[in-house]
Amino acid sequence: MNEMRVKLLLGSEHSCGYLPEKRARSAFIDAGFGLSPIRYGALLDQGFRRSGGYVYRPMCLHCTACQPARILASSFNPDRSQRRCARHNADLRRTVRSTLDDEHFQLYRNYLRARHPAGGMDPNDEQAFHEFLGCPWGQTEFWEFRSAAQLMAVAVVDRIPQGLSAVYTFFDPAQQARGLGTYAILEQLRIARLERLPYVYLGYWVAGSPTMNYKRRFSPLQLLGPSGWKLMEPG
Repeated sequence: MNEMRVKLLLGSEHSCGYLPEKRARSAFIDAGFGLSPIRYGALLDQGFRRSGGYVYRPMCLHCTACQPARILASSFNPDRSQRRCARHNADLRRTVRSTLDDEHFQLYRNYLRARHPAGGMDPNDEQAFHEFLGCPWGQTEFWEFRSAAQLMAVAVVDRIPQGLSAVYTFFDPAQQARGLGTYAILEQLRIARLERLPYVYLGYWVAGSPTMNYKRRFSPLQLLGPSGWKLMEPG
């Protein structure tokens, strides 16, 4: 990929979803670049991320708060709360699917209505659901978590040569006490370790955003800065 030129397209400014007092914008990889899991893996290591089939990274004026984050899978040691979460969900069975269906869409609708009622995503837009979570050029898996026959959660996971990328997780809002978002990441770490994959990518860490606090607990966490990937400082 280093021998190929990548054209970036700069998006327009909009309200920041992480820091409400700021404005945000992103740079997108030109769709003609010819994306693949291998190329996407290289782009992830440079701070990019996907939404549907589009690959982007924040490129905001006067703000560099968004820092790409990844967990060192082989060195991860769950804390007491995470071990409790794993025990609490020991009854769940994981099944890997290659497509999304109506049962997944209904769970997604319930999740958005309960957890993100003003988040800007229309829970009734089925086409947007598939476009947001799917990826025409990627190796994307949909991990179902069930208790008996009941669908509890779905984790959308991208496979790349050097690891797994956590795209999105949605779950039954009535099961909030289970900590299903945390459990989905613990499972991705378990599979990464089992398959000897170095990293689980968590998107962006944004200091000062309460919605990002959970990522700090997955240690050791690396952040991408001007001098490359560095371990997150404790605190």
